[in-house]
Amino acid sequence: MSRLVEPLTLGRVVGEVVDTFTPSVRMSVTYNCNKQVCNGYELMPSVITSKPRVEIGGEDMRAAYTLIMTDPDAPSPSDPYLREHLHWIVTDIPGTTDASFGREIMSYEMPKPVIGIHRYVLFLFKQKARQTVKPPASRDHFNTRDFSEEYGLGLPVAAVYFNAQRETAARRR
Repeated sequence: MSRLVEPLTLGRVVGEVVDTFTPSVRMSVTYNCNKQVCNGYELMPSVITSKPRVEIGGEDMRAAYTLIMTDPDAPSPSDPYLREHLHWIVTDIPGTTDASFGREIMSYEMPKPVIGIHRYVLFLFKQKARQTVKPPASRDHFNTRDFSEEYGLGLPVAAVYFNAQRETAARRR
C-alpha cells in the first residue's frame, strides 16, 4: 500500500468515503499562509475560517481538476446522519496552478464542529473535460463516490484530511 494512502486508510477516509486509489498528482493545502495540512493532524477552527491555498501539481496546465472538501462526520462522529456535509467545490483547476485559478461552484463553508472530532477531507479528481461538473442540490447528504461517478471523475488523484473539534476558551490559549 502506498505510504500516501495509508494514513487515509487508518483514518477511515478510504473505505467510508472513497475506494482505494493511487495518488498520482501532488496537492499541497495550506491555511493562513503557514498551517500545512497533513493527514490526521488537528487544526483549530479559528485557523480554518477562510479557504485554504490549494496548490496542484501535475505535468500539464491543460489538464483540469476538481477539488472537493467534505465532512464525513456531520453532525457528530457517533451519529453522522448528514454524511457527508459538503464544504467546498472548485472545478476546472488547471494543472500546475492552485485552486484560485479554478471555478468555485460551491463556496467555501467554514467548518464548525459542535460535537466530537470531525474529519475534513480534501479530494482532488482529474476531469475528462472542462465545464462538465455542476454543483449538487444540497450540501447535506453529499456522497463523494456518487458525485464522482455522475461526472465521470473516477478515483481521486490526491487527498488529504485533517481533524477539528469545537474550540473551548481553554483550548484557545
